[in-house]
Amino acid sequence: MRTGPLAVVGAAVLWGTAGTAGLLVSADSVALAAARLVIGGAALALAAGAGLRRVLRPGLLLGAVAVAAYQLCFFAAVGRTGVAIGTVVAIGSGPVFTGLLSWILHGRRPSGRWTVATTAAICGCAALIVGGQADGGAQAGAQVVSGVLFALLGGLLYAFYAVTAARAIDEGHESNAVMGLMFGGAAVLMLPVLALGGVGWLAEPRALLAVLYLGLGTTALSYFLYGRGLRTTPVTTAATLALAEPAVAALLGLVVLGERLAPVSIAGLVLLGLSLVAVAVPERELESLP
Repeated sequence: MRTGPLAVVGAAVLWGTAGTAGLLVSADSVALAAARLVIGGAALALAAGAGLRRVLRPGLLLGAVAVAAYQLCFFAAVGRTGVAIGTVVAIGSGPVFTGLLSWILHGRRPSGRWTVATTAAICGCAALIVGGQADGGAQAGAQVVSGVLFALLGGLLYAFYAVTAARAIDEGHESNAVMGLMFGGAAVLMLPVLALGGVGWLAEPRALLAVLYLGLGTTALSYFLYGRGLRTTPVTTAATLALAEPAVAALLGLVVLGERLAPVSIAGLVLLGLSLVAVAVPERELESLP
């Protein structure tokens, strides 16, 4: 098997640890996300170095705006719909929008196997997340609708910056420079959000260590791996493999936090795992199996 899918799954594993690490911090979730993006984006930009100038182009700058806007849309969504619905819609719609954008913008029609496996993975993701969430109470109808729209916009923004990055990498640009420009630009955009949220909470050693891990591990290293994966992995496949994130988060909750999984969540975890294997294994390898 090519190493590209493994790099993408490695990125998703790191993303999946973010929720557990975030529990160590008592800061507002938006301020935490801003700090994570500022640190991670700065690290990616520094790693890219002079390569940033070689990839400076309007498309990637728009990608940077999409990276920053995704953070805001996601938290706006979960604030209106609750964590379960907002996460399912945002994460689940990402691969769908990625497939559509890749087809519309670049004429790369997703395969039938990708369509079936992605549909199954999204269903597994939904069962995993919804089954693991307690009912948080009734939400106002209009608030839920607006939250779902924010989540869908977040999924579209994720798809846009993923497809934009993949296109630039396909054209021969260094993945480190592409990710450095997009996330470095997003870090600049998120600086005012971080300033408005206040940084006094970073004085606590545990909070500082957690944010450094979130920035350097779950953002800088993860998107370094994601960019490497995009060198040999179609962006539609990468977007589906990224659904490993909620599976890792659920397993960490089970092992580290002592949480329990409902039967529907266990079924969703199994379905999600099988779907990701089906997407990751190239078709030629599947044909050679007995």
